[in-house]
Amino acid sequence: MSSFDLKNETEVKEYIDKLGVEYRFGCYSEKKPEVCHLLGDYLEGIRKDFEKAAKVYRSNCDDYNYGKSCLKYGNYTFLGKGRTSEKGDPAKAYAYYEKGCALNDPDACLHSGLLLVSKLMPKEITRDVPKGFELLKKSCEMNNAGACFYLSGMYISGVLKEEYQQQQQQQQAAAAVKKVDPAAAPEQRPPGAYVVERNMEKAFEFAYKACELRNMYACANLSQMYAKGDGTARDEKKAEKYKKLALEMQDEVKKQQQLTFQQGLNPT
Repeated sequence: MSSFDLKNETEVKEYIDKLGVEYRFGCYSEKKPEVCHLLGDYLEGIRKDFEKAAKVYRSNCDDYNYGKSCLKYGNYTFLGKGRTSEKGDPAKAYAYYEKGCALNDPDACLHSGLLLVSKLMPKEITRDVPKGFELLKKSCEMNNAGACFYLSGMYISGVLKEEYQQQQQQQQAAAAVKKVDPAAAPEQRPPGAYVVERNMEKAFEFAYKACELRNMYACANLSQMYAKGDGTARDEKKAEKYKKLALEMQDEVKKQQQLTFQQGLNPT
């Protein structure tokens, strides 16, 4: 496509229209899944036609097995976006996330994994920590920083089976009434009480990978692990190094948020 003048409104409009034509041709005539996904992004980001974008993402997932489109349609379905009804459908969204994960989209694996391990998800989703853990692990193996961070957190605290979680909640409630620190004398759990056993060495491994993948919170946790010697040898220099890195990332996030805010105030 030839160059155009960004300051010329007519040329910009012409370029955008041509872009839409190219994406439609590549999707509907040439049947290229990657172009169909770009068409969905075009309809979503430029035309703000969420209903049509949702249809393109759904078709590209169902007909062409394109993982990124499964993820996008899953997001739309979860939120109720692009539909006449604003009500979301978590169970249907999960099905699309799971398909996207099977097609090796790391973000789809992250979303499907989190839906299964979270205690706060809608009742339509049946909690399944072992399966969710495996989905998060697959996502982390595909270098999704968020998944690696969540896995690290699961190993830091350990994840009890449902019946033992209820027991633990009752104990914590009783300790609160008696004004006793429930961590002061933790009850020993029997073998097999945990879905994910507490393991600081594994927690360190996943935190390290997540930090290498630029997850700010993982870097902060890594700093604490080095400072305390949790899961690794104590190392004050490395503790300071990762603390500094986490703070630098925090500053980057703040600058990006400020830039986005300024652009919103001055769209031209």
